[in-house]
Amino acid sequence: MATLKFFYNGIKGSDGKLQTARYSDGELLNHPRGTITIYARQGFSGDVAKAFAIENGTDIMTDYFERDRIRVAPTHPLYSEVKAALAKAEARNAAKRADLQAKFSARYDLDNVWPS
Repeated sequence: MATLKFFYNGIKGSDGKLQTARYSDGELLNHPRGTITIYARQGFSGDVAKAFAIENGTDIMTDYFERDRIRVAPTHPLYSEVKAALAKAEARNAAKRADLQAKFSARYDLDNVWPS
C-alpha cells in the first residue's frame, strides 16, 4: 500500500503534495459503526485514490456536483491513522472555538447585559 501521511487538514501521498480535506465521524446508515468520512476540498488523486474507494455522485447532466469523499470503515488497514488525524482536527477545532469564545466574552460583558 502507498505511503500516506494523514494530517488534521488533509492527506499527503508519496508526491509530497497535501490534498486538503476535512474529517467527519457521524453515524451513517448502511455503514459500520465508527466509520469515518473524509471530504476532499478539491478532489483526491494519486496514492489516495489507490488506497481508498472514492465516492462521487456528480451528475453533470442535471448540474448536480459533489466533492470526492472516502468512507473509512474500522476494518480498513489505515483506519487507526485516519482516526488519529480526526482527533487532531477535532482538538484543533475545539481550541479555535475556545479562543473565539474567550475573545467574544472579553469584548462583550455577557454577565451584565441586563443590569438588575
